[in-house]
Amino acid sequence: MTVQENQQRLIDDLLFIPDVQERLSILVSRAKSTLPESEKTEAHLVRGCVSRVWLVPEIREGRCHFRYDADSPMVKGLIGLLCEVYEGGLASEVASEEPIIWERLGFTKQITPTRLNGLAAVRSVIRVTAESVAGLASHST
Repeated sequence: MTVQENQQRLIDDLLFIPDVQERLSILVSRAKSTLPESEKTEAHLVRGCVSRVWLVPEIREGRCHFRYDADSPMVKGLIGLLCEVYEGGLASEVASEEPIIWERLGFTKQITPTRLNGLAAVRSVIRVTAESVAGLASHST
């Protein structure tokens, strides 16, 4: 499954829930840390997030994989969804495919600008990691 197909599947699955607040509640309830305490280090801390967010991107056989955690349940749910969009994707796809999931699910009107900036910071780490493997020049600012 491509990153684009994976993202669309997640959008379709969550759009089944008509209320935006309910969708956000579902994300919080399914938020699970995938990062052991030993890896919650300064090196894995994402800069630009108000909440503490740790992200460990890995590339195995040209595909991207992510382990993460956050100190806020809401942020953990949002980061989990973002990582799910890119999980298992080819590095070239992960580098180039931008998330449309926030807008499509109506979250951009519900999430604070600070949280949206934090999600952009996490996306930047994901993109830079994928670009380094895919041999692409970074276009992020």
